[in-house]
Amino acid sequence: MKLCKKIYCRTFQFVFKCALPILPYREPTILHSNEEIVEVLKEKEISNVLLVTDKGVRGLGLTESLEKALSESGLGVFVYDGTVANPTTENVEQALGVYKENGCQAIVAFGGGSAMDCAKATGARVARPKKSLSKMKGILKVGRKIPLLIAVPTTAGTGSETTLAAVITDSETRHKYAINDFPLIPKYAGLMPELTIGLPKSITATTGMDALTHAVEAYIGRSTTKETRECALSAVKAIFENLPIAYVDGENLQARENMLVASFNAGLAFTKSYVGYVHAVAHSLGGKYNIPHGLANAIILPYVLRGYGRKIYKKLWEMGVYANLFPSSIPIEVGAKIFIESIESLNRNMGIGTAIAEIQESDIEELAKTAEKEANPLYPVPVLWTAKDLERIYYEVKNG
Repeated sequence: MKLCKKIYCRTFQFVFKCALPILPYREPTILHSNEEIVEVLKEKEISNVLLVTDKGVRGLGLTESLEKALSESGLGVFVYDGTVANPTTENVEQALGVYKENGCQAIVAFGGGSAMDCAKATGARVARPKKSLSKMKGILKVGRKIPLLIAVPTTAGTGSETTLAAVITDSETRHKYAINDFPLIPKYAGLMPELTIGLPKSITATTGMDALTHAVEAYIGRSTTKETRECALSAVKAIFENLPIAYVDGENLQARENMLVASFNAGLAFTKSYVGYVHAVAHSLGGKYNIPHGLANAIILPYVLRGYGRKIYKKLWEMGVYANLFPSSIPIEVGAKIFIESIESLNRNMGIGTAIAEIQESDIEELAKTAEKEANPLYPVPVLWTAKDLERIYYEVKNG
């Protein structure tokens, strides 16, 4: 990377890090039941609610108890369940239509990260009716209060219930981009482990690895705080301890609850400290080939960590020691390599592969440019890479 661009990226990141204490981050208030959700809506004098979910979640009957609780309390419940795996601008406009047609005043996002992204972007469109989503991409482009937003995760992974980001795919171009602004942080997060019981093993695995990626990328970045480091370490330890249990025994309520808390903490860590090239590459693959985000992160993570090299050995060692993967007497370089191998072992034991075969060699140059544009200068990565550097990661991920 040319020196002038490197200086620009690091200066940009330094300014953001200095501004962290004064930026209006907030931690969502945790709710533990449908009754608490109803109580909040009643207190806020809400009469009509938009419930944003997807057909898979609703088809499993997961929204049924909440819909019933809301209806029985006298609230109007209007459901948009058309959200797709990588939510599109079309999804958002359809949800916005339901919101407007029924005079809704609040939004409940119910599901995985896709439902939450769709709900956040819908809220942004309510707040900014004359501004397209593409004009809100990037940082601080919403700038207005959105309707009351309650996020209820049905997977333990995305951490979207804590974050200021909504990732949306343009329906026409398939370009995937993030909208980042403080009003998008949900006011409340409903953490109810019973909703995650019965999730398919593959979803438990990939969403759990998504949470691990959030925690690891937040911890190894250059814009951490004492709080974000503590949240990231707590998440890493809990995921290594509980994800294998939740994967094997999906009925284990304690493991499910621990994973929800881990995902929440990982979300708190990365919403302030950001992520890195793992996410930039994963977003490009999600936009181009519709690869599920958690799956992409799980596969890409070891390649990127190895690519950073010695620059992150100490931090990988610290996470490994904290997660009880090895004793503190292990040398730093050895421990760092064990940490990466532990991620690969976790993937392997949950049936996650080592490659993404859908990647076409002819697309790699453009994909790398997209990832580089997303990451630089926003993500405070431990080592700055150019698009050419990123091309190597795509080839490694393609070939396994």
